[in-house]
Amino acid sequence: MTVALPDPMTPAPWSIRRTRRETHDTFTLELEVANGRAAVPFAPGQFNMLYVFGAGEVPISFSGDPAKPKMLVHTVRAVGAVSRAICKLKRGDAVGVRGPFGSSWPLAEAIGSDIVMVAGGIGLAPLRPAVYDLLARREKYGRIALLYGARTPRDLLFQRELEQWRSRFDLQVEITLDTASKDWRGNVGVVTKLIAAAAFDPLSAVALVCGPEVMMRFTVLELKRRGMSDENIYLSMERNMKCAIGFCGHCQFGPAFICKDGPVFRYDRIRDWLGLREI
Repeated sequence: MTVALPDPMTPAPWSIRRTRRETHDTFTLELEVANGRAAVPFAPGQFNMLYVFGAGEVPISFSGDPAKPKMLVHTVRAVGAVSRAICKLKRGDAVGVRGPFGSSWPLAEAIGSDIVMVAGGIGLAPLRPAVYDLLARREKYGRIALLYGARTPRDLLFQRELEQWRSRFDLQVEITLDTASKDWRGNVGVVTKLIAAAAFDPLSAVALVCGPEVMMRFTVLELKRRGMSDENIYLSMERNMKCAIGFCGHCQFGPAFICKDGPVFRYDRIRDWLGLREI
């Protein structure tokens, strides 16, 4: 029996099951499928196009558990007209969903290796599905480190889960803040400062990096200083996406399209373009 795939240009109706405020400007939305439609599995690192009726459409990475495809989870920061409209949605409101789109984190290829994840700000959201997947198959990997940086304590995402992850003996979690309050007892400084002391073998580890572009450039430099090769470093890139299937050209990045060839790229594929202002 052949199963018809959804039209990639037609939003499917989903409804808001629950919303949760993560920070002063960031919300996590849980979506449940409407009208009995079948759920579409996704891989960590991929994204959906979320459509708010009357406002528009934006690309948002998955931030939920890939083992639970019947419930889509997306974490959204209110920074533009559409994302602000998404963050105002309430339980029962309708959302149009297209996807999943894009490449994913290379978790299957990394089996047997150490994993180091480096996240900056909202960049923890696209990495959270990778954390879920890695922990679900923990015995297949070597050491796993999660290094997370945020601006202030009020900007930390998923705080309850971070505490749960930090309590595990098989996962190294290090958190740092750019600016700390008087009661903060953790690290202070940029997230790249955590790389030198992270527990991983640089000759064989795989790095997953997501955050502001300038943060990712300096993260690559620190990882290479530890001895990692370009071929074992993966970045999640962000650009202005419209069609999500490589037709419109809005997200062209050198010879590649972020929506179709990315958003996850191996560093050696994009190192010549990363940091160029006109790209």
